[in-house]
Parts: sequence; structure tokens; C-alpha cells
Amino acid sequence: MKVLVVGGGGREHAIIRKLKENKSIKEIHALPGNGGMHKDAISVSIGAKDIDGIVNYALENKIDYAVVAPDDPLVLGCVNALEKVGIPAFGPRAEAAIIEGSKVFSKNLMKKYGIPTADYHVFSDANEALEYIKNAPIPTVIKADGLALGKGVIIAFTREEAVDAINSVMNDKKFGSSGDNIVIEEFLEGPEVSVLAFTDGNCVKPMVSSMDHKRALDGDKGLNTGGMGTIAPNPYYTEKIAEECMKKIFVPTIEAMKKEGREFRGCLYFGLMLTKNGPKVIEYNCRFGDPETQVVLPLLESDLFEIMKATTNGTLAECEVKFSSKNACCVIMASKGYPEKYQNGFEMEIPEEIESAVYVAGAKYENGKLYSAGGRVLGVTHVDDTLKDAINGAYDKVQKIKFDNAFYRHDIGAKALLATEEE
Repeated sequence: MKVLVVGGGGREHAIIRKLKENKSIKEIHALPGNGGMHKDAISVSIGAKDIDGIVNYALENKIDYAVVAPDDPLVLGCVNALEKVGIPAFGPRAEAAIIEGSKVFSKNLMKKYGIPTADYHVFSDANEALEYIKNAPIPTVIKADGLALGKGVIIAFTREEAVDAINSVMNDKKFGSSGDNIVIEEFLEGPEVSVLAFTDGNCVKPMVSSMDHKRALDGDKGLNTGGMGTIAPNPYYTEKIAEECMKKIFVPTIEAMKKEGREFRGCLYFGLMLTKNGPKVIEYNCRFGDPETQVVLPLLESDLFEIMKATTNGTLAECEVKFSSKNACCVIMASKGYPEKYQNGFEMEIPEEIESAVYVAGAKYENGKLYSAGGRVLGVTHVDDTLKDAINGAYDKVQKIKFDNAFYRHDIGAKALLATEEE
């Protein structure tokens, strides 16, 4: 079997490593991939948004199965285009990927089908939004409607911050056309939980829960990033809450999408807030999260490739999806200055004995050496019996990696550890 993976970050590296466990896969092609994947896949410099280029490459190289991992190509219809030429693919078609591609769509879907979420208002006119915010409850949350690299959500703690956010998104077009419409929603409080779920449009099989750390600096300070680290499982996500989410959120979402003629197949990401009034949906993503994937997949004991094919074929109910009872922690090593300006091109030294625990998000491979090439550069993961040991193990590995200009948070998992100690 020849498998193609669309994407080029740490999430894709984690997916590729897990796919390699299936002995029927002889070749994995990553488009565009990155230099740090050179031992695991054939990287080809075709961009993830170049749908025609991806399809042509897949045909020319007789690809048997494709995995479309990032949001952009999914929303642009990459799965539709591959299926059209007879190549089965993991991931939702464009009509289902809209659940992430449009915040307005997803909020309206939840309202229509009674799926618990924050109260909200939608605006397509900046002046109307600015008028509304004069008397709106503060703090509030302002979201760009479309895709914005995970950075299109702004929490405004003052009315001035809310005004600035509306102007930035709608008038200054900080996120381009993604900000033509915005959602202004109620500020929710409580622990956040990420739950990824496999689905074939009928059956839903949730993965182990996780906790992301979005802020750049220790103590959840600094700017929002694509994620500075994760732990799994999330101690706040109890069996009782999991049952409630299955009944009130996961299954109703899949059924709602089917009723709308937008059957969802692939991985659906549920971003949840555990409020005093029960779990509520903060956001949906139409794909594996990054860096959640880097802690969830190392705990997967079942065959990822078989599960992916089952979501495509509609046979997920018959497929085993089993996770380890262990804990995992992933620490992101980024370039100093991320998520704003940063420098690249620094040589990296990763000891061979920990290579299998390092997922490369941004790197170039030249003359047998690896160089940093991105904001988020590496994801360093450790799996262990307890959360404390998983965290300590991840940081031990981080200490063994050398590259100039590197920075990382020192408190990944600290909040989760506190929760386990309170139990």
C-alpha cells in the first residue's frame, strides 16, 4: 500500500509514525511534509492547499489511500477531489468540513439541534457589532467566522478590548475574508477539554481526552499560539462527564450533520468547556488537533490505518478503537519570538535514543543535518504510568535537545497535575 498524508507539521508526523505500524503500508508520501520527517516519509514540496497538485501527484504515484490532515485542504474540498478520481481518503468532504470552516454555521447548527454552547450573536456589519458591544456583557468572546490558523478567537476583558477586536477583525481585516462575519458570544468559565473522535457518519468513537496549553508563556500568560503543549488524559474529564458528552454533544452533532445533508466522516474535534451548568461546545474542528494528536496517538493501541479505512468505508462500529490507560505529555519547543517574529535556520541536535519521541513541526534537512524552520519546531512526547512521570519524562527529553533560539513553557501539565492531587 502507498499512503499519502497531506500536511507538514507535528500532527502529520505523529500520524505518519502511527501509520507506519501497519505492515501493509510500504510507502508514505507527505505533501509538503518537512525535513524532520525524512526517516519516516517521502516529503514532496506540494502545498497543502494545492488541491490540483495533490490529486495529480496521487494519480501519478498510484496512491492507494490518502489522509488529509489540516483544515484548509479539507474546507477547500481535497477529499472530494481525491474521491472523484477514485482515491479513498480520510477526512470530511468540504460540505462537512464547514463545521470548522464557518463559526456562524457551527453556532447555528448547535442552536437548531439543541447542542449546548455559549449564547451568541452574529454580525456582518462592523458598525452593528460596535453598537451591540456598548451594552454587551463583559468579558466577551469575539470570533472570526472563517479559518484563521487557530488565532481567530479573541477574549475581550474590557469594552475597549472588544472594540479593538471588532475593528481589527472586521475593518482592518487581520484575518482577511475570514473576518467578513463575526460571532460575539458569551464568556464561559471552567476547565477546557479537547476530545477527538473517529466517526463514519453514523458511529462515534471518542479518543482519549486531552488538555491543550494555548498561551505562549508560563502561567497561561502571553499571546495565543497554535498550542505550546498537551497532556492526556485530561483529569477533569470524568467517566460521568464523558457519558453526558456522548449523549448531549457527540452523537447529536453527528446526527445533526447527517440531517443537514453533510455527513461527517473522519476525525471530529470537540473543544469543550466544563461549566457549572454542564459541558458546552466552545468550537468544532474538522480534523485532528495540533498538538493534541502528539499525545493522543501515542496512547492508541489499535491500528490507526484500519480505523481510518473504517471511517471511510462506514464500518467503524465493527472496528476496535482501544487506548492505553497510561498518561502522555507533549512539550512544544518553539523559536524565540513565536507567535510573532522569530528567526530560523538554527542547527538542531536530537539524540538518537529519543528520536522516536520527537515529532518535527518545522525543520529543514540539509547535508545530513537538521535546521529549525518554523514557529513551532518540535513536539517532545513522553508516555508513562502516571501524569507526573509523563511530564517529568517529557522535560527530561527536552533538556537533551539542543538548538539556539529555542524556547518552551516550563509548566505544561501543571494545572492537570493539581487536579489529580485534589482528587
